[in-house]
Amino acid sequence: MFGKDKAKRPVAAETKPYHCMDIERIQSELDVNVSTGLAPSDAEQRLTVHGPNEMRGGGRPSAFKILIRQLANLMTLILIAAVAIAFAIKDWIEAGVVIGVIILNTAVGFAQEFKAEKTMDSLRKMTSPTSRVLRSGHQIVVPTVDLVPGDVIYLESGDVVGADCRLFEVLNLETDEALLTGEALPIAKTVDTFDDPELPLGDRINLSFASTTVTKGRAKAVIYATGMSSEVGKIAKKLMETNKAKKTPLQKALDKMSWVLLGVAIVSMLIVFGANKFKIKNEVLLYAIGLAIATIPEGLIAVVTLTMSLGVHTLAKKRALVRKLVALESLGSITNICSDKTGTLTQSKMVLVRAWLPAEGFFRIAGLGFEPVGEVTKKQRLEPLTDTRINFARDSMSGKENSSVSSDDGSEETVVVNASNMSASLRRIAQGAALCNMSEIRTDDETGYWYGIGDPTEIALQVFASKLEMGKPTLTNDDNQWKLVCEYPFDSSIKRMSVVAHNAVTGEKVLFLKGATERVVPCCTGRQDGEQISSMLPDHLQEYLDPQIQEMARDGLRVLSIAYRYLTPAEESLDMSKTDREEVEVNMTFLGLVGIYDPPRPESLPSVMECYRAGIQVTMLTGDHPQTAAAIARQVGILHDEDDVDAKAGEHQAIPLGPLVMTAREFDRLSDEEIDALPELPHVIARCSPDTKVKMIEAMHRRNGIVAMTGDGVNDSPSLKFADVGIAMGLTGSDVAKQASEIILTDDNFATIVRAIREGRRVFSNIQRFCCALISGNVAELVCLIIGLAFKDKLGETIFPLSPVAILVNNLLTGTPPAMALGVEKAWPTIMDEPPRSPSSGLFTWEVQGDIIFYGFGIGLLSISNFWLVMNGFGDGNMGEECNREYSDSCDLVFRARGTVFATLTLGILIHAYNCRRIRGPMWNWHMIKRVHENRFLFAGVVCGTVLCILCMYVPGLNTAVLKMKGISWEWGIVLITLLIFLILSELYKFAKRKLCKPLSVATEEQGRLQRIWTENTLASSTGGLSK
Repeated sequence: MFGKDKAKRPVAAETKPYHCMDIERIQSELDVNVSTGLAPSDAEQRLTVHGPNEMRGGGRPSAFKILIRQLANLMTLILIAAVAIAFAIKDWIEAGVVIGVIILNTAVGFAQEFKAEKTMDSLRKMTSPTSRVLRSGHQIVVPTVDLVPGDVIYLESGDVVGADCRLFEVLNLETDEALLTGEALPIAKTVDTFDDPELPLGDRINLSFASTTVTKGRAKAVIYATGMSSEVGKIAKKLMETNKAKKTPLQKALDKMSWVLLGVAIVSMLIVFGANKFKIKNEVLLYAIGLAIATIPEGLIAVVTLTMSLGVHTLAKKRALVRKLVALESLGSITNICSDKTGTLTQSKMVLVRAWLPAEGFFRIAGLGFEPVGEVTKKQRLEPLTDTRINFARDSMSGKENSSVSSDDGSEETVVVNASNMSASLRRIAQGAALCNMSEIRTDDETGYWYGIGDPTEIALQVFASKLEMGKPTLTNDDNQWKLVCEYPFDSSIKRMSVVAHNAVTGEKVLFLKGATERVVPCCTGRQDGEQISSMLPDHLQEYLDPQIQEMARDGLRVLSIAYRYLTPAEESLDMSKTDREEVEVNMTFLGLVGIYDPPRPESLPSVMECYRAGIQVTMLTGDHPQTAAAIARQVGILHDEDDVDAKAGEHQAIPLGPLVMTAREFDRLSDEEIDALPELPHVIARCSPDTKVKMIEAMHRRNGIVAMTGDGVNDSPSLKFADVGIAMGLTGSDVAKQASEIILTDDNFATIVRAIREGRRVFSNIQRFCCALISGNVAELVCLIIGLAFKDKLGETIFPLSPVAILVNNLLTGTPPAMALGVEKAWPTIMDEPPRSPSSGLFTWEVQGDIIFYGFGIGLLSISNFWLVMNGFGDGNMGEECNREYSDSCDLVFRARGTVFATLTLGILIHAYNCRRIRGPMWNWHMIKRVHENRFLFAGVVCGTVLCILCMYVPGLNTAVLKMKGISWEWGIVLITLLIFLILSELYKFAKRKLCKPLSVATEEQGRLQRIWTENTLASSTGGLSK
């Protein structure tokens, strides 16, 4: 095991560098068996010794930096200035209170931001690249940061290499090392050992380095250096770069608003000085600073940060990891979702249920899952039948074992295929399924359950071959002695894969080819008819296959073709790995078709309907056959009965212009003008290529769409980048795709996208809510305090409606707590009834600005009116003397009036937070009053604010000496009547908006159509089921 002596051994070997060691020496050096990998406990110990596999200085949250940011905040700087002034004029009480406010504000802001940063840091770790490693004989996925020396790592096309490693098994591997060596072309790799210890880095082709990208092939390797010990880490030691995060549009809007409010604060201070004829006494200066503080919503940025981070954290729990905050803002504006089919709309639990051979017809394969158990049967005709079509997919799924099928004029018997009666053609197609395949199926040592390693489609093929006792382990054992010589990996642009296999027993070298039928058929010059090979041109072969393909595709089966040929004597002497695949994949013999069933996820249909409810169009972009894609699209609700598909058209034929199901070839042939002239864009694109995805996004953008695009492969990176929100698959996606995306789905589930959109809408609407509450509260204070400058005493000095300290306390009670509560407001049930928000509307729409002005002026005017009522309406108007400095009997009325203003202003702003829960909906009818405690954080904030407000007014010494106001008695009647008037005005204002203003979001004609589809399906399901 990995003892302490070895744990302390440096990563680099003392004698030879790793490119000079053979694999046996490396296993000994790193104390690992490459056939089983490290044990989990061993990996944990090594992680403790060597540390995380990451670059240091990566911008982790620093408590000191966050504290400095809080103290450097504009609001805090103004408060510090107020403290300095209070000390200068020896107003110790004022200085002490302001210092307390600074400490409290800084502590709250620090706690919020530190929590947000920690949340974002943990999520950054979750969204960091992952690697596939072998531990205790099982292939598992671990965060790249957890890789350790001695880990056996799997590499394949599209992966970003997680650490420096020594290759020991290579199949056509090429890596892009431009960032490390400057070499523009990919580097072909080998497992050979070199003798020169001083070999340049770029020539150490038996090594693969951290942060380089696999461009071709696959490999297995042993990690020998991680983190700062890797080659990239050595460079990082010399040059540490810190990338500053770009601000999102929302953050820019908030920054702009902050500068506007700063300008208003400065103007307000000048008004205070002007009202006092620029005779700036200590009290006037403190009042001016207090007014400036009241103008600036000091908690806004912290609350926005917290709300965004909580939104990201919520999405993470819902299996959507947000890599870039701008995506969270864009989610609420999405109008189109372009989704892959396999694994996203379907379960990716693929099972091969049907096969077809030219001379033998259809075979049915029983059994589900990874276990290679299930009969392979065929129907042997006893008498002619008028209808021999059988839905093998449905029978296999239901587990029915129909031994025969009868009709009025004939019958068939079921024949079980085994080694004794298996035809040469079926044997050859099983060999192709097993050998032209990089997947593995294994049994768990502890549970005994079967599991698959690799691509789900290839696993289904491997299980099929194993049911015929011809799986790869069987074919490559000592009895059969098949060996892979060369691989031409699957390429999404050509949709096929091939391998060269050599049989040591017979001496034959065979090229097996599998892939999409329209890409396999052009490589063929004949078909296998039993023991004979019939010559056939590709076009004729395609016409011959079309009826069988369509029959399988109509049942929702994914159809693949398998072909083979023997290598020529000239080819047998060549290094096939260095031969261009276009020269190799020719003159093939077509073997047959296989049909793979991938059932839709149960949640896909409701999720698509939810998108239609929200006015979002869902488009399926898939590599499958048009009929297969259309069948699944109907099952998940993307297509409907009225969406006709030309069932007679083969995938190689031209599909008429204007259908909702098209092939990529037909769509790509259309010019931009022709696409824009289509009444609707296709809802399904079959045989889709990466370039087709980009073209579809461009077409949607020309129709003013905001597009979310899913992707998993390397070639999906352009479309993920080009989309407004790129969504990568976390389970099957390549590292390149993940790095190109804004969001990663950890479950590859379409329903997660819909949940993310719902959460994005909720977060943005909550930000609008608390911005309205915070800023309208600041406007209310500003209006009240500026108009209050009109009140003067006998000496002609201004009588402040609130003391500077009371302003600070009011700001503290009514600012951040209610805003934080609105930030965690749950989504209203109607949030998905509205069409997508226009990105041009921004945060501060005209309606939000109107709300801020109306509510702010309403509360401010009512508050200062109460000051006048107490002083002049019900009082004698005696303003006393020096009431801004201290309490005296002559100031009793002024102090009571201030208490009234303080209660009205504080309670009014607190209650106004409830108004902001609904922008237009009534909030103070009996139905909503019963739900007043629904947001428990807001309810607690209002109750606590009210209690503290009362305490401030009645605690002896605190009220008169510090806050310069006095407890009230009958004035509470004025306060309550004023609050009632405000609530009535608020409801009338909202009623007027509902009647006079246009809807919050106006649905386009297309969005209206989608919402009608949702309504029709909802009504249909309520009366007995969804319409077919």
